[in-house]
Amino acid sequence: MLTPGDVRYARSGAVDIAYQTAGSGPRDVVVGIGWVSHLELLWELPETVHFLERLAGLGRLIVYDARGTGLSDRPTDAPSVDDLVPDLVAVLDAAGSERAIVVGWLDKAAVALALAARHPERVEALVLGEAMASTRPRPGHPAGLEPAAVERLAAAVEQGEWGSGHLLPWIAPGASQEPRVAAWWRRWERMSATPNAAAALLRLLLEVDVRELLDRVRVPVLVLHRRGNDFVPAAAVRWLAEHLPDARYVEVPGDELAAFFGDTDTLMDEVEEFVAGTRTGADGDRMVATLLMTDVVGSTARAAALGDRRWRELLDWHHQEVRALLARHGGTEIDTAGDGFLALFDLPSRAITCAIAISEHLHRHGTDIRAGLHSGEVIRSGGEVRGVAVHVAARVAALGGAGDVLVTGTVRDLVLGSGRELRPHGTHVLSGVPGRWEVFAADHDQAPQDRPGDLSRAPGR
Repeated sequence: MLTPGDVRYARSGAVDIAYQTAGSGPRDVVVGIGWVSHLELLWELPETVHFLERLAGLGRLIVYDARGTGLSDRPTDAPSVDDLVPDLVAVLDAAGSERAIVVGWLDKAAVALALAARHPERVEALVLGEAMASTRPRPGHPAGLEPAAVERLAAAVEQGEWGSGHLLPWIAPGASQEPRVAAWWRRWERMSATPNAAAALLRLLLEVDVRELLDRVRVPVLVLHRRGNDFVPAAAVRWLAEHLPDARYVEVPGDELAAFFGDTDTLMDEVEEFVAGTRTGADGDRMVATLLMTDVVGSTARAAALGDRRWRELLDWHHQEVRALLARHGGTEIDTAGDGFLALFDLPSRAITCAIAISEHLHRHGTDIRAGLHSGEVIRSGGEVRGVAVHVAARVAALGGAGDVLVTGTVRDLVLGSGRELRPHGTHVLSGVPGRWEVFAADHDQAPQDRPGDLSRAPGR
């Protein structure tokens, strides 16, 4: 079981912000629980602990109470996004985190977006739940929270319902029917904020508008929405994803607003695949493999020059030759899309040798490809292979030019001592993939200018 560290405090201006760390791992994951929170109560309910354990499976977990709630200072005025961003920076500094995956739900999603826009060096990627660029409909933004519904909830909080569990059916309809959860939730309300503070924070939700920051968010973003949740309209969450430079929008079943209620595993499977490339709870076999991605360089111009029939003949020949070389070097064809191949290998050295053989063979017959390779954990289900490793291989291939066989630093590390020469090709940000990636180029057995030039076998000549 995950054991949290002691509650500690980060100083942000004149305000103390409570935070905890738990676990360890290759990355930091900082999570803003949402609207109101209480660090110590988080560890008293199995549902919340399971949610935190799934997050901690991705790296060292950093959890905090935002100002105004839980164990943090509670200033008189409800905090805005502009107040909460420096607080989060202070928590990262105090926890010794230089760069983190930032997880945020509802209003904390807006804080995560603002942090990524204003302090891009501190953010590796964002995971956002029920997130909106504007929490109410505004010109150019078609959907948002219903102001009247928010005001009804705020009024109920002020008029004596706070601490009674009145809001739990709105947060998690299914969980509200369980007495043990309802009892925990009543304590959660009472210990996380006063009625005045809770109502003010609810009303402040309607003031969130971070649309002007979206173009500055240059990290990969996963945007999640539970399709049965009527309080946050899907159109508003989808609008956010569509207006971010590098975002993936995913809908999952459920009607809960809080991430830690309902089918948390389905939600966290999406997060795990986005961050680490695996799904602990998914069907299918997980395995470590090397992925090879190839595509023909200059295919659009070549197709236009040859015409449809001759281009089709050239592609048929290309597919035949690539398949023969994959079989010779122990590769398994996974997918063919247009002029590209995705293949799987059990050994990275075989994958590199095969990629070079394909490149040199096709070049001799007047066709150039580029290739990208990455080794990582994937899910193989039926004839499909899924996982971030597939996306990494594709992004690495896209960095190349004619004849290039590019590999990630992971592949380089795995083939050390094999005698294969790999030259540095720079450190790159790969679209849709967190982090920065070292890339290396594999040397051909023959330099391109020295390769034989017999082009007679290839169609389209």
